[in-house]
Amino acid sequence: MTKVADDEPFPIDVLAGYQRAGRAWVKTDAGDRPVAYLLADVIDGNLHLEQVSVHPASARRGMGRSLIDHAAAYATAEGLPALTLITFTRVPWNAPYYERCGFWSLDDAELTPGLRDLRRRERALGLDRWPRVCMRRDL
Repeated sequence: MTKVADDEPFPIDVLAGYQRAGRAWVKTDAGDRPVAYLLADVIDGNLHLEQVSVHPASARRGMGRSLIDHAAAYATAEGLPALTLITFTRVPWNAPYYERCGFWSLDDAELTPGLRDLRRRERALGLDRWPRVCMRRDL
């Protein structure tokens, strides 16, 4: 999966858009250095977790789960009924991790139009070289 690992981060203007929308959250370490972040969109009336990233040196410390819980609280306050995401199925810190966080896999019939569109875009980028799944967590 080196293609995924070598993928460039979002450009500053894209990150700034998430910040302006109030849907970019960052966790910092004791020295106030960013070590984890979550970016979210609203897709088909749900809060969609576009990106959840934790620096490997800060992994397994609850940072990702804390960000997901914060996103869930945000979604609830905004009246959004669920969190959604798209992730890799066979990477331990992806689908299996999200299942432990209360998400479940959606089958094709359960996909909303927006999620179907995201999956089409992913296929065009070649991400389907590795199994992917759409997941949901009701709030």
